[in-house]
Amino acid sequence: MASVHSLASTVQQRLADALSAALPEAGSTDPLLRRSDRADFQANGILALAKKLKGNPRELATKVVDEVKGDAIKEIEVSGPGFLNITLADRAIIETLAARAADDRLGVPLKENPGVTVIDYAQPNVAKEMHVGHLRSAVIGDALRGMLDFTGEQTIGRHHIGDWGTQFGMLIQYLIENPGELAPADAVDGEQAMSNLNRVYKASRAVFDADEEFKERARRRVVALQSGDKETLELWQQFVDESKVYFYSVFEKLDMEVRDDEIVGESAYNDLMPETARLLEESGVAVRSEGALVVFFDEIRGKDDQPVPLIVQKADGGFGYAASDLSAIRNRVTDLNATSLIYVVDVRQSLHFKMVFETARRAGWLGDDVTAHNMGYGTVLGADGKPFKTREGETVKLEDLLDEAAERATAVVREKAEKVGLSEAEIVENGRYVGIGAVKYADLSTSANRDYKFDLDQMVSLNGDTSVYIQYAYARIKSILRKAEHISPAAHPELELAPAERALGLHLDAFGDLVYEASAEYAPHKLAAYLYQLASLYTTFYDQCPVLKADTEAQVENRLFLCDLTARTLTQGMTLLGIRTPERL
Repeated sequence: MASVHSLASTVQQRLADALSAALPEAGSTDPLLRRSDRADFQANGILALAKKLKGNPRELATKVVDEVKGDAIKEIEVSGPGFLNITLADRAIIETLAARAADDRLGVPLKENPGVTVIDYAQPNVAKEMHVGHLRSAVIGDALRGMLDFTGEQTIGRHHIGDWGTQFGMLIQYLIENPGELAPADAVDGEQAMSNLNRVYKASRAVFDADEEFKERARRRVVALQSGDKETLELWQQFVDESKVYFYSVFEKLDMEVRDDEIVGESAYNDLMPETARLLEESGVAVRSEGALVVFFDEIRGKDDQPVPLIVQKADGGFGYAASDLSAIRNRVTDLNATSLIYVVDVRQSLHFKMVFETARRAGWLGDDVTAHNMGYGTVLGADGKPFKTREGETVKLEDLLDEAAERATAVVREKAEKVGLSEAEIVENGRYVGIGAVKYADLSTSANRDYKFDLDQMVSLNGDTSVYIQYAYARIKSILRKAEHISPAAHPELELAPAERALGLHLDAFGDLVYEASAEYAPHKLAAYLYQLASLYTTFYDQCPVLKADTEAQVENRLFLCDLTARTLTQGMTLLGIRTPERL
């Protein structure tokens, strides 16, 4: 069905019509509307209009009020220099929410002209453990996909894994000289796979550092890999396959689906890089400098005011990250028909991607019809405000972090388990969902480009801006709906609403517009903030408005209706962020 217009958009249209009728000389004008503490909404913009028309703002505002039509608005008061304080009719709130409740999409509109967005996120490295630094890319990228998919965009994931480069010469040569060190990928689980890879990596590194002859053999093996030698490629594939077993085990703990066909590493663009270099050089976008093929930018300069170039091809003929990233852009635009590219990468790579995007624009691979956005994210910090490390000063393993989150959350769930009658299996399962949800929410509730402190005690707290607070609000509603038994939720527009009911209803009404805008802005933190506020408003409603013991049956049904719509909105919003909402906690 067609999405339901929000009350805000309805009021805005009524005001726009009234402005046109009262002040035709002003031309087409959209009033600025926002939620207000003094009324439901406040509209401004008349002050600026009065200056333009050289009129008295309060008089102009009064003329507009006289022209407002429609029964959605109960009262409009002119305040200050032409502000309009607008109070909606209770009936309009409930009728709009009833229409919203009948819509599976809960009022979230679909894009008029959806495109194809390729999201580059969750980029682990072959033969290396995933650490806390990999967390944000995976979590933010997954949430963006959920939000964009829901608004009708076609998203394609790309996990640009590090599966190519000089270190593989060392690893492969060691495997040739020590056969059987890696078991077949289908014979190991994630933990064993990483253990095997770690052992081989450490052993090969020790030999590489101590034996000059081995070091030379390893370097020759790199050449064999890059030239497509069959035996070398087969051994390289062993490392990739065993690493994937490990990757999948970590992503499963993150409660995140990663498709095999979306894991497209650096190696996939190896054959494209010579052509990328040729096209850039022939078009004049890149030039030769000291034997290397580079791109210069007037505004990007380093020490002594010298230009900092993007190196496409090194003087020795080798290719680096720039060639790989530019080839990936060509592939995504040409073969995947992408209309937008999103890169969820560490903010410290921002300069690199700024140069890559500008190069691609100059080459004609990006433009008005194809855009690229660097979703640079900040650092995960410890309680001391420094990059999160173990007590020994080592980078925290992602698996260890997720396991600890699940353990802490399980303890929180267990405290209340007897009261709601959870089995041990339910305690463990819900503890995992609460723990992983806590980690994800802490990340997503922070603007991506900002750092945030990783504090598990706070993350699994039942109080404050946490996913656990939201999950418990959802579980409380489901408990109320179960207790209602034979009474069904039903909207009653004829009832007068209490202040807490109005506040909850108006916030529920904003869901569709909020999701659409947050998706367009690539801002999952705005959806997280909305959900926390919704849970907070529900808590106030629950405290102030008895549901099952309301005064009349109609009031019980109406409040159950608000409960049900709140639960649906919470679980839909959390689903878009990649977070589960258990029904019993």
